[in-house]
Amino acid sequence: MQNWITSFMEQFGYVGISLIIALENVFPPIPSEIVLPFGGFMTTNSSLTIIGVIIAATIGSVLGAVILYGVGRLLDVERLEKIIDRWGHILRIKKEDVHRADAWFDKYGYWTVLFCRMIPLVRSLISIPAGMSNMKFGLFLLFTTIGTVIWNSILVIIGAMLGDNWHRITEFMNIYSSVAYVIIAVVGVVGIVWYVRRNRRAGAK
Repeated sequence: MQNWITSFMEQFGYVGISLIIALENVFPPIPSEIVLPFGGFMTTNSSLTIIGVIIAATIGSVLGAVILYGVGRLLDVERLEKIIDRWGHILRIKKEDVHRADAWFDKYGYWTVLFCRMIPLVRSLISIPAGMSNMKFGLFLLFTTIGTVIWNSILVIIGAMLGDNWHRITEFMNIYSSVAYVIIAVVGVVGIVWYVRRNRRAGAK
């Protein structure tokens, strides 16, 4: 896949970068940690510029995020309530849980979107719950763009600095991704434990 990605980018330049990054957002297995550093490397041996690559990548990334935001809007809270009415007893999920999660995202969602745009894999998927919570589109776009610009700029600039050794960044990104996933997993486990204990205390009353 890496050879296809790099060949496509070399052939189509800025347009290729935008399309690949848009696809990466909708189809996370395409890694931005390959696309962006290689885009930075291309600025050292072609007419492409660092600013141009960052802008092209940001356009593609935001486009992909908007698509997933739209998917989230289709899977809104009301639709989830219907699913819970039918399957909630099996999944052990109540409507109140959905409303609580939705309220939490309404309160902290913008910052969550901002920071998650800088975490591999999660950076794409975070757009779906943003849409599901009916986050204001303008603010979603703003925080998504800010997080995206930061992420893109770092990887593109590092790729340009490394030159022919641009691929070395993937070693660091593998470590970064592993640490990020462990932190997310720990937070998830803590959240589940808290949820179970809260329900047990509520049931004991």
